[in-house]
Amino acid sequence: MSLVLSEADVRRVLPMGDLIDAMQRALVEFSARRVQQPLRSVLQVGQAHAFFGVMPAFIPASGALGTKLVTVFGGNAERGLPSHLATILMLDSETGQLLAVMDGRYVTEARTAAVSAVSAKLLAREGAATLALIGSGVQARSHLEALAHVRKLREVRVWSPRADSRRRFISDMQAHSPAPIVDAGSARDAVAGADLVVLATSSHEPVVMSDWIGAGTHICAVGACRPDQREMDSALVKRARVLVDSRTAAMAEAGDLVIPIKEGAITPEHIVGELGELAAGSVTGRSSNDEVTIFKSLGLAVEDVAAGDLVLARAKAQGLGRQLSV
Repeated sequence: MSLVLSEADVRRVLPMGDLIDAMQRALVEFSARRVQQPLRSVLQVGQAHAFFGVMPAFIPASGALGTKLVTVFGGNAERGLPSHLATILMLDSETGQLLAVMDGRYVTEARTAAVSAVSAKLLAREGAATLALIGSGVQARSHLEALAHVRKLREVRVWSPRADSRRRFISDMQAHSPAPIVDAGSARDAVAGADLVVLATSSHEPVVMSDWIGAGTHICAVGACRPDQREMDSALVKRARVLVDSRTAAMAEAGDLVIPIKEGAITPEHIVGELGELAAGSVTGRSSNDEVTIFKSLGLAVEDVAAGDLVLARAKAQGLGRQLSV
């Protein structure tokens, strides 16, 4: 018998603080090359070039085996659906038997923010207190929650192109924020003097420029996930200390790095290392309070499988979900 777990089930057993710790452990395993994980397979669907990805991983240390099926359909908002949808399948690593089918939309949302929180914990200045959110969707919401776990926030600024989206974000999230949330009015105003910047857009062109970013800022760049998309200009990437979740994935998919390399602004060696290497102490993080640091996140299958393993264990312990005969 397998378990079917809804988003409500997943949310119930996956608090952000525990997820941040789980993501750090998973990234250390990944960067130590103790995880089996191919580069995700991606299909473009239809004339709108929607995205369908398959992301399997096996973590021998825990025995966690699974895959995520993820889609990104930009037109879903018109249908009342999230643009990003996902399902996670967990398998028995001894038999291959299906153990669980669980909603992966929230896992994707939460684990992305949890990984950014790991980067902020390791790279942001100790006194970082001003957060700028570029984007006002689900990732902005989850990052506000996650970053509040690792830094004491005093001010939150949000900007996205649509004023109604910004107003809705502030209305929905102020009660859940440890700090006042303000409508920044522009991306430049949002990031001016900010200690922490989250870039959560699907832009094909830079949404922030180097001369807008002050000394000592830590940037979590989580939005653009294709080689023709970028959120930062090349000058910003060039001046910063850059870490990634996966070198292999970054060289294939991260337009924020692929494009500056093609331009000749940087070389692949500009990437200092992987976040898991930093967490394990094998690469150096911030070198000074004035250094700009960037964590470029693409999202890894190991993160989804580690989160799915945690969800499954807790759901079984609490008797959640419904049984599925396969």
